[in-house]
Parts: sequence; structure tokens; C-alpha cells
Amino acid sequence: MRWLESYRRRVTSAEEAVRDIRSGDRVWIHPGCNTPVRLVEAMVARADELEDVEVVHILTLGPAPYAEPGMEAHFRHRALFVGGNVRRAVNEGRADFVPIHLHQVPGLVSSGRLLIDVALIHISPPDEHGFCSYGVGVDATKAAVETARSVIALVNQRMPRALGDSFVHVSKLTHVVEVDEPVLELPMATEVSGVARAIGENIASLIPDGATLQMGIGEIPDAVLLFLEDKKHLGVHTEMFSDGLVDLFEAGVVTNERKTLHRGKIVASFVIGTRKAFDFVDNNPFMEFHPNQYVNDPYIVAQNDAMVAINSAISIDLTGQVCADSIGTRIYSGFGGQLDFIRGAARAKRGVPIIALPSTARGGTVSRITDTLLPGSGVVTTRADVHWVVTEYGRADLYGASLRERARALIDIAHPDFREELERAARERRLI
Repeated sequence: MRWLESYRRRVTSAEEAVRDIRSGDRVWIHPGCNTPVRLVEAMVARADELEDVEVVHILTLGPAPYAEPGMEAHFRHRALFVGGNVRRAVNEGRADFVPIHLHQVPGLVSSGRLLIDVALIHISPPDEHGFCSYGVGVDATKAAVETARSVIALVNQRMPRALGDSFVHVSKLTHVVEVDEPVLELPMATEVSGVARAIGENIASLIPDGATLQMGIGEIPDAVLLFLEDKKHLGVHTEMFSDGLVDLFEAGVVTNERKTLHRGKIVASFVIGTRKAFDFVDNNPFMEFHPNQYVNDPYIVAQNDAMVAINSAISIDLTGQVCADSIGTRIYSGFGGQLDFIRGAARAKRGVPIIALPSTARGGTVSRITDTLLPGSGVVTTRADVHWVVTEYGRADLYGASLRERARALIDIAHPDFREELERAARERRLI
């Protein structure tokens, strides 16, 4: 067990490990529930010693002190997806947003176009062969580890050992910081609103027995899960795995027996959830984790027959343009995997690509179905890509529909308070 001797030589404190970070470096942070908070804190504690360090990540949990006001000379964040902890920094010009499809992020890193100097990661303890699992998130971190000059690993006794293309050998680790502490969690909503339930029921009516599911996080995906208990032999191929999918497995709804790709396996890239999902993932041969360049590749997604992709939106105009990353010019999130799965499901045999959104925002004062998008809004899913649109008032099938047919179908599922206004606008534009 020579690897063990080598591993032991790498064990140090977080404060010592982050001394590998130099001014001008680009630092990758393991995202999601894997966010290595202790390493981030140690890095930021060195702020006065560092200049022009670029911090790169997708969605992280917990605080992002490197993106706070006053840190500009020391750190600048490059956001591949904008979470709540960095949204203010991006919109105030203290951080940068990169619009990119999630399946392209690992390639951006591995090609050297986004060269990573130091990777801060959060992984499981090594097995008897010296391999650590990336645990609840492979995402694009595997690519970062394979290219970084220095890999600083938080090795946590409580990190699950996820299976699949999800391992790194201890010989790839530069420094090891051992901990025994809870992995970050993000619980499902304790209550699901009536609007979300109605949307969930409308979506569930589009899901056939034997379908393979992708769904994101939030109230609407949680609501969909409530209406699937009567379905049979569902499969899962999704970037994100959550607590609700554990319930469907335990209810016998998710069996993966009719999948046409990775039959018998749940395929995912990361977990956003709680210990319930973490315990399910741990050493479970029913699950395979793969990096995003595989899980999110539209060509791979399309190989799942009856692929159902469920994604959310901020707003949609009467021609079917879907805004999902901004509110006007204000960046809110990012592309993520939305178009990866919308396009993949569209190419799949009997695929069902779905955009779901409540009909209103701001307490019912604003319609999310609009005549035109707000100036500066980003179009994530184009009107040529959109298929099903679902609100609490029904479903609109826009595939192959003309602008006139789209406008009419979307007005029909808008909130009743706004239908007259939308119809007037559509007539003025001669859409109807």
C-alpha cells in the first residue's frame, strides 16, 4: 500500500494547503453540496497576500466572501452559473458572468482555454486501492483536477462514495486536509404552493410510463414528483439528483428497467439535496455519476427513448422565446443544462421537452407570459427549440406552430387577469 504512505505525506492544514495559491492564479471551487467551505475560508484569509486571483465555479452553496465588496484587488469571480451568493457581485460589475451550456464547461477547462492553476475540491476518503470518490458532485470538477497545477482536497469522512466515472487517485492530490464534518445540504421546500401543484399535475400528464426523467431543483420539480406515484418503470438521466427521486425509487416508481441507455441505472452528475440523498448515493450500484460533458451532451441525452426534460423559465414571449438567465439586463442565473436537455429530449424517440413556469410573478402583479421580453433579457431556449410550455392554467404545444398559433396557445395558458392585455398586444403586432 505505497499509496497510503504518499497520501499521509500530503496531509496538512487548510491554512498551509492554500499557500499553493499565488497572485494571478485561477482557482476552481468544487460546486454544489461539495463546496469546500473550509478551504475557501482559508484562501480568503490570505486576501492581503494575494492579488488578481480569479475564482471560477458553477453554483456553490454557502457564502462567497471572495465576491464581497472590498475584495476587488485580491479576488475576481468568473461565474459559469450565477447563484444567490454571487448575484450581487455580477450585477454590480465586481464579478464576470460566462454564458455557456453546462455540457461545454468540462471541455472549456480540459482544453486549456480556461486553464486552472489550483483546484479546491471536496471528496471521500480513499478506498483500499487509493481512489477517492468525488462524492455528491463530479460535474466539471474532474476536468479541473486533471489539468490543475495544484489540487487541494478536503477529504471528508462523511462524503459519500459515489460510483461511476467519479474517482481520483490520491497520487493526483497535492495537499490533503482531513475533516469529519457534515456535507452541505439544501432541503426541498417544506410546502408546495397551489400554483406549483397545478403545474406539477399538468406536467405529470405529459409523462408516459417507461419515460426517462431530467428535472432541476425548485418548487415545480418537487411538485411534479407528487404526481408520479401512479407511473410505472420510470428511469432517470439528469444532471442533478435530489431527495424527491429517492422517494420515487422507494415507492417502486423509478426502476430504470425500460431505459435505452444505461438500463438499470440512475445517471447523474451531482446531488443537490440532504443527507437522505447522500445516504442513497453512497456505494450504491444503482447509480452512476458522470461528468457534465457526458450527462448533459444532447447526443447522449437523445439516446434515452421517451426522454422527458423539465426545465424552468423566468419569462416567455408570445413567439416562444424563453428567458431563463436574466430579468431584463440583470443576470439572475445562467444557461445551466436547460438547452442541453431541451435539445436532447427533442431529438429522442418520443421525447418530451418541457418549459414550466408560474403564470405570474411579484405576487400576481406581473405576467411571465409577455408580449415581448424585457429589453436586455437573455434568450436561453430559442423559439425554434421550444416545444411544450406549461403553467398552472394548462399546456401549450408550440412545436411546429406558427407565430399566430403560438400567440393564441400561450395566451390560453396565461393568467386570466392578463389575457385581454396580451391579446390586444398580439393584435397590434398582427400576430393574431
